[in-house]
Amino acid sequence: MKKLKKEDIKQEVFDLYDAYAHNRLSRRDFVEKLGLYAVGGLTVGSLMSFLMPDYINTQLTSAQDPELDSKFITYNSEKGGGEIKGLLSKPSNFEGKLGGIVVVHENRGLNPYVEDTARRAALQGFITLAPDALSPLGGYPGNDDEGRTMQRQRDRMEMLEDFIAAFEYLKNHEDCNGKVGVVGFCFGGWISNMMAVKVPDLAAAVPFYGGQPKEDIDKINAPLMLQFAGLDERVNAGWPAYEEALKANGKEYEAFMYPDVNHGFHNTSTPRYDEAAAELAWGRTMEFFEKHLK
Repeated sequence: MKKLKKEDIKQEVFDLYDAYAHNRLSRRDFVEKLGLYAVGGLTVGSLMSFLMPDYINTQLTSAQDPELDSKFITYNSEKGGGEIKGLLSKPSNFEGKLGGIVVVHENRGLNPYVEDTARRAALQGFITLAPDALSPLGGYPGNDDEGRTMQRQRDRMEMLEDFIAAFEYLKNHEDCNGKVGVVGFCFGGWISNMMAVKVPDLAAAVPFYGGQPKEDIDKINAPLMLQFAGLDERVNAGWPAYEEALKANGKEYEAFMYPDVNHGFHNTSTPRYDEAAAELAWGRTMEFFEKHLK
């Protein structure tokens, strides 16, 4: 059988995967519904294999890059989960102090894609911290399905406190210039929006396809860059009301809608990845952080 390509897969299959990845479909129901699309030589097994993340062949950086100083640290989140593990990354050679970025994972813990993204930002001249909100439960288990199950066991407002504590850790780090922003994906996009609400001195926030805050939008001080996937009806449904509130409160923001791409388009590890949209969005994100954090 020929190798599957994204173009071979119906949009309804990606919609099913989105429902499964966001806990609206059990694995059993997901497999059962996939069977409807296992036609013309496609099997449920081949569809499942194609849709699941491939972390081995999709990394854009190397943890051993000599231009990187990247290591795991722990910090204390008093209002959250206590001792939190995170990947702290910075260029191996730099002068002066660096702007800081908290990099927030999706709804499954600190997986290799998010570690890769944090290293990538560090290589562009920042000090980054990518926390693992699964730390109180033993950390990311090496498997996204298990990670999602574990993350559902934690209170999301407590997890928000873990990322606010990461902001404080970075802000006070000896190599940081005190200007700290946040970028997050999916669940991490919601965290990024909520940190803008909760952290008065947050310097910048870039939520990728993140859920929107419903109140206290008047408290936002950080400039926002919001990244949306055109096919992501679930998240996009909340954007008009959020934008109206941002406008009503005179907040600084810019928003980009990338047409014909799915939720998760920045994630290199699954076929939802769209290189053109991901590179454009990432380039805009880095320019935004250059402006506000350096």
